[in-house]
Amino acid sequence: MQTDEELARYLQQGNRTALARLVERHHSLLLGFLYRMTGDRALAEDLAQETFIRVLRGIRQYDYPRPFKPWLYSIATHLARDHYKRAEMRYTVLMLEDAAEAGTDAPEEVLVLDGEARQVAVAITQLPDHQREAVILRYYQELSLAEIAEIMQVPVGTVKSRLSLGLKRLREAVVEQE
Repeated sequence: MQTDEELARYLQQGNRTALARLVERHHSLLLGFLYRMTGDRALAEDLAQETFIRVLRGIRQYDYPRPFKPWLYSIATHLARDHYKRAEMRYTVLMLEDAAEAGTDAPEEVLVLDGEARQVAVAITQLPDHQREAVILRYYQELSLAEIAEIMQVPVGTVKSRLSLGLKRLREAVVEQE
C-alpha cells in the first residue's frame, strides 16, 4: 500500500488517481473532524471539499519530507477558523438529538449518546477554539502530539498545555452538568 506522501508525490506529477486515493483514505475522518469543529454537517462537508481543493491547488508547493496528514488537517483547521472569522459568526452547538429528529442518516448525527459521553460531547463544544482543536485532533483523530503541533503551528509543549487545560475544563464542565 502506498503512503500518503507517495500519493502526494504522484499527485504533484499530475496523477489524478492519486488524489482519488487520498480522498478515499481521508475524507470520512476529515469530515468527522470538521463536523466536531463546526457542529454543522453541511458546513463540514463544504469545508472538507474545500480542503481537498486546496490540497490540489497547493500540492505543487508541498515540501517533502513533510508528512501529508498534518498538512491536510492544517488546511482544514485554517478553513474552519477562517469561516467563522469571515462570517463573523460564533460557534453554535448542533444538538445531536435535533439531528436525529431531522431524520438524517449521518452516523455522527444519529449517534445516540447517553450519560457521560453526552456531557463530554456538549462540554467539548464549549472549550476555547485552540483547546477544542487540540482535544479533537488528539482523542478523536488520534494524531500524535508532533502532528498536532505541526497542524496548529505551535510547539509540542503548547499542545500539551492546551490538552491539559482542555481536559481540565472538560472534567469541570461534566461535574457542573451533574
